[in-house]
Amino acid sequence: MKRRRKLKVEELNRIDIQEFKQAEKIGLTLVLDNVRSLNNIGSVFRTSDAFRVNEIILCGITATPPHAEIHKTALGAEDSMTWRYFEHTLSAVNELKANGYTVFSIEQTENSTSLTDMSLDNDKKYAIVLGHEVHGVQQAVIDVSHGCIEIPQHGTKHSLNISVAAGIVIWDFYKRLRERKED
Repeated sequence: MKRRRKLKVEELNRIDIQEFKQAEKIGLTLVLDNVRSLNNIGSVFRTSDAFRVNEIILCGITATPPHAEIHKTALGAEDSMTWRYFEHTLSAVNELKANGYTVFSIEQTENSTSLTDMSLDNDKKYAIVLGHEVHGVQQAVIDVSHGCIEIPQHGTKHSLNISVAAGIVIWDFYKRLRERKED
């Protein structure tokens, strides 16, 4: 059987924070709409760092770095990721739209688009809104979004943890946007 030695951190050849800040990003911004869990916030920072998300916008009751509980799951990604805070999610979404972003809420709605059916344009900038762990994305935010994306689910539960949903959507956008750049 072939030996599989676990790599040491030094062997992974990761870029440092300054190189990350200068590196090309994937054209995706995340908006956290009243996310209450500090662990979820930290996880979103860490996943966003892993796939070179442009920015994270924290809104409403969503806590901001520096915070020890965010750091527990972000593990330093709160230092590499660009982030901003808005008191009102609607203000953040309206600013993004004014700056040419196509904004999607990650939510189960009438006429939502399945993530598997999404079509992305490499020349566009995208923002996705992820909502409160119990109440989801605010209806007022859904109303001003360009559309809603639904993650297909086939079990008994009707929702995913916000950090899991973020990871799925970020990975999907990363694959689609990165593949088109490499073509």
